[in-house]
Amino acid sequence: MDRHGFIHEKLDIKLLILFVLSRLPKPVGFDTLTELVMVDDGFDYFEFTQCLDELVSSGNVDNNGSEYKISRMGLVNEDTVESSIPYSVRLKAENKAHPLVEKMKRDALIGASHERAKNGGCNVRLSLSDGLGEIVNLSLLVADEAQAGIIEENFRANAENYYQKIVALLSGEDKNPS
Repeated sequence: MDRHGFIHEKLDIKLLILFVLSRLPKPVGFDTLTELVMVDDGFDYFEFTQCLDELVSSGNVDNNGSEYKISRMGLVNEDTVESSIPYSVRLKAENKAHPLVEKMKRDALIGASHERAKNGGCNVRLSLSDGLGEIVNLSLLVADEAQAGIIEENFRANAENYYQKIVALLSGEDKNPS
């Protein structure tokens, strides 16, 4: 069977895996990694999984059982030979990974957690960082874990908007709070 693509050799597949992992700020699961790496028609799923296993065995990729990340050794190796991956394949891989990378970066700036309060209810802690430091840190006492979960979910989805609303309310810019 003829394959149409640029990546055919095991070494090239391994380099592509390392290239993708080097762009990700956090570890990813197998399915996500598969989706991000399978951007060229020159190799198949089975070759990909074999190369990934070999990268883990050689210490270039760390696997904690459910997620993969590039190791320090893998970063050095990838940086040395990155230019050998065809430009069009690198571009496809970067474009495929970009939305996930942006989401991971945003998620890292948002904190939302809760714990049961000693006297009933739940203490919810919400925080937002701008990458340099926390710009908001808010603690709330809410009725129960269900309400805490809803608040956390809403904050994660709209943290920037909530921050702007809080600033507008407290600075008196929003005369009609709703």
